[in-house]
Amino acid sequence: MITSVSNQAVKDAALLQIKAAARRETGLYIVEGLRLVREAPPEEVVRAYATESFAASSEGRTLCERLHAELVSDAVMAKMSDTKAPQGILAVARQKHWTLQALAGKKDSESTDAPLLVLEHVQDPGNLGTLFRTAEAAGAAGILMDAETADPWQPKVVRGTMGAIFRLPFVVRADLGAALRELKDLGYTLYAAHLAGSKAYDRLAYPGRAAFLLGNEGNGLSEEITALADERVRIPMLGKAESLNVSVAGAVLLYEHLRQRRREDSQ
Repeated sequence: MITSVSNQAVKDAALLQIKAAARRETGLYIVEGLRLVREAPPEEVVRAYATESFAASSEGRTLCERLHAELVSDAVMAKMSDTKAPQGILAVARQKHWTLQALAGKKDSESTDAPLLVLEHVQDPGNLGTLFRTAEAAGAAGILMDAETADPWQPKVVRGTMGAIFRLPFVVRADLGAALRELKDLGYTLYAAHLAGSKAYDRLAYPGRAAFLLGNEGNGLSEEITALADERVRIPMLGKAESLNVSVAGAVLLYEHLRQRRREDSQ
């Protein structure tokens, strides 16, 4: 059992919680809590740690045995944890990476109806986590984001995805404009969520390959990225609200796309 907070493995785990640079350099990240650790692909788990009390429960014992978890004291778990009330189980996992081609598929692929979500400068971890959950639930093929978007491997984002980060492919590209031009070459139509959009989101049909572009919480999409869009899509708003939360906007667009796909399937 590890009882010292000065243990190197403990310090390494704590660093992964707070430092994006440590996550980038090692290619590792932290998965915390019963539900997430249970859903994490076992082949991606590098190490696991659990408290005695967690390992003593029937469900905890099974999970600890499966992951060969090392026991730690409550103080050590608190040191490694990012939450105020740790559940007693934490894992160090290996990051998984995809290429844009794997995300989008081949141009002539038969499976072309699942949309992509494209994010520019989305900085709130809660919004990013929710967008992962929503994209998975609405049947999106994956997410493309720029390097200025919140780190998808940081603890708050991982928790916010509720496990979707294990299943939904995503790609981070420093040059988002170049990536969007690649998507166009692969047959995608780009729809930018924009306050100046000329067409309401539910007045457009989304045939073939669609990618929905969402921008920063405060400033929206940049002019450069907006200029690459094939259509500017507006979400009508009543009252005095100036804009929607980015995760809500993503949900509206993705579920309209899903509604149209379901309607076509029923015909």
